[in-house]
Amino acid sequence: MTTRTAYIGIGSNLGDRQKNCTAAIDLLAHYRDIKVSDLSDWYETKALPTAGWTLPQPDYVNGVARIETPLPPAELLSRLLEVESRLGRPMERQKGEPRTVDLDLLLYGDMIIDEPGLSVPHPELAKRLFVLVPLCDIAPDAVDPRSGLSAAEMRELLSTDTEANR
Repeated sequence: MTTRTAYIGIGSNLGDRQKNCTAAIDLLAHYRDIKVSDLSDWYETKALPTAGWTLPQPDYVNGVARIETPLPPAELLSRLLEVESRLGRPMERQKGEPRTVDLDLLLYGDMIIDEPGLSVPHPELAKRLFVLVPLCDIAPDAVDPRSGLSAAEMRELLSTDTEANR
């Protein structure tokens, strides 16, 4: 079975945020078919404003993990959702609601997937510094197969756009 490299975004803005993120990594590492091979630093970031959610949110702790797995993307996503559930994230929730843990499949090898419930690369990857900064800690050369841009290039473009729009 072919092993692929995938990158998982990790975030939490409820409870002991750092502990929640670390617990998610520990649970992922307990699966025999998921090997956590690298982990970024942790970053504290402001919650993004979300349409439909008006209450102020606590800040997030965010990071990115590199994993090696033979699991197909849909099965890997299923594992991520299982870990979220085990750490107290409800399956049904309002968009933008604070969460104990959020796991996003950012990249899966060089695959492009557009299926109901599964989009890889993550559709918001190039728009999120809170993902690109930790991704660049461990894989600045990781390439978004849609755009052909590396994580470092996406981060630079977003940083430049953010500076220009202030």
